[in-house]
Amino acid sequence: MSDAANVLIDQALELPALERAVVAEQILLSLDKPDAELDAIWASEAESRLSAYRSGREPAVPLADVFKTS
Repeated sequence: MSDAANVLIDQALELPALERAVVAEQILLSLDKPDAELDAIWASEAESRLSAYRSGREPAVPLADVFKTS
């Protein structure tokens, strides 16, 4: 890690908790950028799954079964 990053971390850790939370939130938001290609892939997958369900190729799974742990 660079010296600048280490200095920034040290400074951030000296902030009050609420300000640290705001800094952390902003950093995390900067990492979550929209990805049109990925969004299109997921939209296609969702349409495919819905089509399979509506045509009877894939059955519905009860929510309780979805969240069951092995």
